[in-house]
Amino acid sequence: MNTTKRNTSLSVSGTFAAFRHRNYRLWFAGQLVSIIGTWMQNTAQGYLVYTLTGSAAYLGYVGFISGVPSWLFMIYGGLIADRMSRRTLLIITQSAMMVLAFVLAGLVFLNWVQPWHILVLAFLLGVANAFDTPARQSLVVELVDREDLSNAIAFNSTIFNTGLIIGPAIGAAIYALTGPGWCFTINGLSFIAVIYALFRMRITPTPPRPRVKSALDEIKEGVRYVRGHRLVLTLTVSVFVLNIVGFGPITLLPAWAVSVLQGDVTTNGLLLSARGIGAVIGGLVIAAVASRGGRGKMWTVSSLVMPLAMMAFAASRYLPFSLLLMAVTGFTLVAVMNNSNAMVQYIVPDDLRGRVMGLYSLMFMGGGPLGALAVGVLADRTSEPFTFYVCAIATIIFAVGIWFLRPEVRAMD
Repeated sequence: MNTTKRNTSLSVSGTFAAFRHRNYRLWFAGQLVSIIGTWMQNTAQGYLVYTLTGSAAYLGYVGFISGVPSWLFMIYGGLIADRMSRRTLLIITQSAMMVLAFVLAGLVFLNWVQPWHILVLAFLLGVANAFDTPARQSLVVELVDREDLSNAIAFNSTIFNTGLIIGPAIGAAIYALTGPGWCFTINGLSFIAVIYALFRMRITPTPPRPRVKSALDEIKEGVRYVRGHRLVLTLTVSVFVLNIVGFGPITLLPAWAVSVLQGDVTTNGLLLSARGIGAVIGGLVIAAVASRGGRGKMWTVSSLVMPLAMMAFAASRYLPFSLLLMAVTGFTLVAVMNNSNAMVQYIVPDDLRGRVMGLYSLMFMGGGPLGALAVGVLADRTSEPFTFYVCAIATIIFAVGIWFLRPEVRAMD
């Protein structure tokens, strides 16, 4: 827990503290370009799957299969991030993702693409992500000074969610004009930006840790740390649960745009972008107040507001109101996830960072696919609005439970 005296005033320099560091500026620019491409692909892929199959359940299958590698490899990916250069590992994983995007584009341009192709490529992308995510989460501490760590983590979320605003809108427009192939091609090209940024960084080489234990023993050491630290354990479990019931329903947006709002691929892009706008605002707010404390209060309030916004969204059939509610959902989701990440990163010792963030990332990345599968099947058997109501009720039950059973969360500095 941070025991240093916090600055109680806001300033532009404080809000953008991470950008004092050249390495972080390179990372931010490269990642932003890449994430925009990724969200273009996600938007196009979701609508392509729904067009090919007409099934909300199949949207869930794609989300689930992409997350299976997280359960298989994510913790080991965290160990690798502790054992080798995180920058080198990221160059390898980002290059693999680039190749997969080009393969999907080629299948579309050749008119060979089938739903099972998308499942296979989603699984392979999940493998790359299982090694990429712990390294990406752990790299932040090498890009900025420790006092700017929370600010950098907040802006990492802003990268992701700025891409969520821009990527779906561009992806939907390109899909409508030319089809999905060019969305996948542009995503492949976008990886060049982040790979170039990684090569340009000036990172002091860290001597490799002596391997005095087996891989299994080192992984167990990270698991024991998380289990033995009540706050870290609570935050790690929280991102798992809230990814299932908070992020899971987002998988249904392509079907929601068509069957509930009577729209098309553009409507889907607008919904995703609205969620991104709310999330970016949330990330900027967190970056601005990172030095003032109060993360726990923001976490708690957001976890209670989120399900209320989800319920209202489920009831809405008016697109502007639906977009507003999706923005509120995005704001509250990022407030919970970002503050959880910042606190875990601040608490964890450097020699365990990769393994702890591997476990944290497993919960973060693994919850979403389980949620995608569950909500896809439930929506296919009932309806999309009913599924949103179920997830909202589960979210509020969990948030109230945290309020009463884990008061240390709302006391986070």
